Amino acid sequence: MNGQRNKDSSFKKILIILLTIIFICCAILFAKIKITEHIENEKQKEISRALDNIRLEPNEEDSDEIDASQMTERMLKLKKLKTENKDIVGWIEIEGTNINYPVLQGRNNEYYLTHDYKREYISTGSIFLDKDYDFSLPSSNLLIYGHRNKVGLMFDELIKYESESFYKDHKIIRFTTTKEDAEYEVISAFYSKVYYKDERNVFKYYNFINANNKNEYDDFISNVKKISLYNTGITAQYGEQLMTLSTCDYSVENGRFAVVAKKINVEAH
Repeated sequence: MNGQRNKDSSFKKILIILLTIIFICCAILFAKIKITEHIENEKQKEISRALDNIRLEPNEEDSDEIDASQMTERMLKLKKLKTENKDIVGWIEIEGTNINYPVLQGRNNEYYLTHDYKREYISTGSIFLDKDYDFSLPSSNLLIYGHRNKVGLMFDELIKYESESFYKDHKIIRFTTTKEDAEYEVISAFYSKVYYKDERNVFKYYNFINANNKNEYDDFISNVKKISLYNTGITAQYGEQLMTLSTCDYSVENGRFAVVAKKINVEAH
């Protein structure tokens, strides 16, 4: 009996030790995850201030086709930021939100899912333009992707466009490149998903980048208006430049939330 009790006692001690080790390991892992999240959140906040932190020299010259005198201060700052990474194609901002970031364009749509504009690893990635957009055309639709961040960074606040009242206070999206400082007006906001390749008769908004003809353009506009969460009263005509912002929606498998806008104002040409 004593031998059995000793064995039971030893087993309990070993079990307690193992459980304690597991608990400590889990606590350490949880702490590391939280620390990493905090570091990355602070980094994203720093990235959102990158343009504001750039200081221009008086009478700074510009070597591009556009004379510096024709460029806004924001365009000149972006040009300077591009010297850090030529993949920076623009800067997006929605006033009154935390959406205020450089926009990258890579050779594929994977790299900037996990890298910032300094090409450093970050799990929340960057705001980036679809690889197939061609500025030399230019293509019809600036299809821009971004992760959602739990503390309201990146494209997390994009989901607020599900509310018509939010839309009414945030109708304008500003997109700056080294060629122009433009404003886009929101025409639609909707929930969608990434469909399987063999699914037919579904609207795959994420496949629309350039319209080959008026019918393709009009079909896209018709669909985004049809599934919009509310009627903005705004539409777009063939030839007008579009922008689609896309992020994840976690309410359904492979869910997406998108906002479509059209260009309405340009400060430089």
